[in-house]
Amino acid sequence: MRARAHFVRMQDGSAEDWKIIAEEFMQYSKGLPDRVIRHLQLLEGDFGGFRIDRYTHSLQTATRALRDGRDDEYVCCALLHDIGDTLGSFNHPDIAAAILKPFVSEENLWMVQHHGIFQGYYFFHHLGMDRDMREQFRSNPNFERTAEFCELYDSPSFDPHAETFPVVEFEPMLRKLFANPRNTIYTSKDLE
Repeated sequence: MRARAHFVRMQDGSAEDWKIIAEEFMQYSKGLPDRVIRHLQLLEGDFGGFRIDRYTHSLQTATRALRDGRDDEYVCCALLHDIGDTLGSFNHPDIAAAILKPFVSEENLWMVQHHGIFQGYYFFHHLGMDRDMREQFRSNPNFERTAEFCELYDSPSFDPHAETFPVVEFEPMLRKLFANPRNTIYTSKDLE
């Protein structure tokens, strides 16, 4: 059995306890890419009325971005933009953004977090909603980037005949992305 902290209340922890916890945290964090991939795969078989399942949609969105020459971080955002569908049925973009926040730029984070409203441009009016809901963000510097993401990658990626790379194609870039948190209160220097 591995070492464990001795306290039962956080305020009673010692430096030695927190060293044990930090070491465990660092070890556990190395498995994040695998856990994210497994969670993404939960979308397999979830069609939600679409012609392809949400997993294939995610792969197809990332495939389009990769084929278009987008950088690895952008492609990872494309791959994971709907990962929140399993637990965040009413706020899936927020879940995806929360997962990506420590690892991506502000521009990519904003794009993922707001893609649901921007994607609504293509269908909200069919549901009696305002398709121009995204206009409230017109003055944001990431507006065009997010509109483009939806137009070029997210919106057209429901095609059962479109090129769709397997997840193994994206694994190296996911591993690289998740190995380098840059927007977190927990820095690897602090935990070493």
